[in-house]
Amino acid sequence: MGESVKAFVPRALPPTGPALDVSTFVDLDQRAQLALARLAGVSGLVPSVDWLVYSAIRKEALLTSQIEGTQATLTDLFDEEAGFAVSNTDDVEEVTNYLRAFRHVRENLRDPGGLPISVRLLNAAHRLLLDGARGAGKQPGELRRSQNWIGGTRPGNAVFVPPPPERVPALLSDLENFIHSSSKRAMPLLMRVALVHAQFETVHPYLDGNGRIGRLLIAALMEHWQLLPEPLMYLSGYLKQHQSEYYRRLSAIRTEGDWEGWVSFFLEGVEVAAHEAERGIVAIASLVATDRRRLLEAPNATPASYRLFELLPMMPRFTVEHVRQRLGTSFPTATAAVKLLESLGVVTELTGQKTNRSFSYQAYVDLMTG
Repeated sequence: MGESVKAFVPRALPPTGPALDVSTFVDLDQRAQLALARLAGVSGLVPSVDWLVYSAIRKEALLTSQIEGTQATLTDLFDEEAGFAVSNTDDVEEVTNYLRAFRHVRENLRDPGGLPISVRLLNAAHRLLLDGARGAGKQPGELRRSQNWIGGTRPGNAVFVPPPPERVPALLSDLENFIHSSSKRAMPLLMRVALVHAQFETVHPYLDGNGRIGRLLIAALMEHWQLLPEPLMYLSGYLKQHQSEYYRRLSAIRTEGDWEGWVSFFLEGVEVAAHEAERGIVAIASLVATDRRRLLEAPNATPASYRLFELLPMMPRFTVEHVRQRLGTSFPTATAAVKLLESLGVVTELTGQKTNRSFSYQAYVDLMTG
């Protein structure tokens, strides 16, 4: 005989009654909004916002994957993109899959003919996220058709049992309606992002990858609702740092109806993560300005060396062959450009070999990984 289990089916958003008093969060919301505005403003310190987006979305991809136990590092990711050998290829693949999923969502939201934030778009992102060996048996791109659970060995001894599979489509439809309802102006947008994430995690619509898709949804909504002009913030860093509280706050919504505790935690997290991203941008701007000055003062600088330097923040590990391809130049010209930056102490050779040499914009990598 099967054991009887109580699954949790959440009410549609927004929470009703005294569960969530918007006026309670005015101060927290304003502080988080101000931190986001400062972050958007400081991005102008760097010549190319693409540099910042490159590093920020990789940090988010890495940290959101680490919350789920992935062991890959940012250096692994840079090395994989450079074509260098990495040891934990499965973990790196999970991070690069997240990058592909996030890129797909952003492209759709920015394309007038693309999909809006919807179950269809999230399913497409999920398919990309679970593409590969580890996700093959987890129904990539499909809502679950069986009961899942969190903690424990079976639903009967689980910490949390999400809604039965037959309830999932209607619950997600309600969530979609909440995202797109015109009444969203009645509630601060950051609060709405917090509610959407919590509801998505409670529904747990997939067999695997729910946490990563739920956090991807945060980043997508932040940009879609113009809370940030670009995905410059990596909130998963805060959520990873406070991982037990993150899970406890989500759980308290289900067990005690404590929406206020979750929303407070989320808004504080946005403020902290925005300040952290701002400090990171200031540090990058300072490093790049110092290194550019060195190059500008070098009497033997060439057009190729200038062009290579501008590529470094989006190509922090590389070979001469990479440089040749990216600059569309000859091998000797690429070699000379690399050698010049090496002589100035901007880039470092990694192998100590005479041939098949690898290089790193090490000061930048250290900033990113520190």
